[in-house]
Amino acid sequence: MMEIKIEKTANPKAKPTDESKLGFGHIFTDHMFVMNYDEGKGWNNPRIIPYGEFPISPAAMCLHYGQEIFEGLKAYRTADGTIQLFRPQENYKRMNNSAKRMVIPEIDEEFMLHATKELVKMEADWVPHSDGTSLYIRPFIFATDPYVGVKPADHYLLMIILSPSGAYYSTGLNPVKIYVENQYVRAVRGGTGFAKTAANYAISLAGQAEAHEQDYEQVLWLDGVERKYVEEVGSMNIFFVIDGEVITPELTGSVLPGITRMSALEVCKSKGYKVSERRISIQEIADAYDNGKLDEVFGTGTAAVISPVGHLKWGDKVMTINNNEIGPISQMLYDTMTGIQWGKIPDEFGWIVKVD
Repeated sequence: MMEIKIEKTANPKAKPTDESKLGFGHIFTDHMFVMNYDEGKGWNNPRIIPYGEFPISPAAMCLHYGQEIFEGLKAYRTADGTIQLFRPQENYKRMNNSAKRMVIPEIDEEFMLHATKELVKMEADWVPHSDGTSLYIRPFIFATDPYVGVKPADHYLLMIILSPSGAYYSTGLNPVKIYVENQYVRAVRGGTGFAKTAANYAISLAGQAEAHEQDYEQVLWLDGVERKYVEEVGSMNIFFVIDGEVITPELTGSVLPGITRMSALEVCKSKGYKVSERRISIQEIADAYDNGKLDEVFGTGTAAVISPVGHLKWGDKVMTINNNEIGPISQMLYDTMTGIQWGKIPDEFGWIVKVD
């Protein structure tokens, strides 16, 4: 395994004193992990260095052709001070799937887990202590060749930055309002919908802006061909509870294979719920609502964990879900997964990796 060189900052930053105001994704720790890729040499020169701006050529290929991928995971502090990760191996497995699609050299998943743990250990004092807080971990890879031409790059940077974070939504676990997008398309089969790449999120911004204009927090995307089957929300996978059955769109190549999604399915099965991964149309959801059988709607994702949906707007139809309150399955999933993540309940699934 490659040796990680360490350069400590000479100017450590003041850490947040009010953890109730952490927000999400705008405070960053003292150090970051960096590693280079050079054609013919492979991944090399892994190092932890002071967090700061990084020089890049104006002609860097990532800026012009979008060859970039990323991941998102968290470190959690338990009541006894232990710091732990939630299924990090799955993040680096997914990162390699994204790399294949974007023609980026694959990474050594075991080494990346080691590098992540080393960086988190070095920044342990940045892991917040308050209930519901965490240290967000953002690994990403981007092409750096100073070349304006469309081809896979020969040089890349892999970086990991860390951000102490509170709740993803300012409303906490309160139900969110979701707007069904009818005009724009996020992804199609054969495209990059299953990859965690920057372009997917840039494509979603127009729909997101439209949703915000109508006072809705997130966009629910439909399939890009028939425009009738539900796929995912901008920052999370989506679940529906119809007549007691937990249903989520199947993975067909245009939906991100969420790690929280996968975990929610495993928890539901372990609790004896009927679970289905299949195509589900927005019309089927509307019909279930009209028939009084749409029990719950919720999203899953690393940032928010579980996001109950209180309102779903499709065209002129506004569906109020479960009286705009969190439902029992959503609550159970949130309590189970956050309980495991923060060490409040036993990890019966073997998902936790301790940082030691």
